[in-house]
Amino acid sequence: MQYLVNVIDGRSNSGTAEEMVAIDAFNEKLQAGGHWVFAAGLADPTVSTVIDGRGDEPIFSDGPFVETKEWAAGFWIIEAPDLDVALKLMAEGSKACNRRLELRPVLPEPQ
Repeated sequence: MQYLVNVIDGRSNSGTAEEMVAIDAFNEKLQAGGHWVFAAGLADPTVSTVIDGRGDEPIFSDGPFVETKEWAAGFWIIEAPDLDVALKLMAEGSKACNRRLELRPVLPEPQ
């Protein structure tokens, strides 16, 4: 099963040199264990664009789509056999990046 893991922060590009070393080591562990799918940092939400194509013409507006003090500053997509394994792995990920994380299962493709 795949999981999306959002890194929660109130700042952009806030990782320290020590945190980046720990994150790199954690990413290597995910890769070695076969849990790695993809990961990336995200730009500040102030440079996002909200797109609403539900009407006759799409509407584009400057983001973010909600006003908040915290946002997804980065993410992992991991592979784990079950929730218990994913939680154990990402407890280590939270420690490595020194941030709170949100773990969400990715829905399976429709049959």
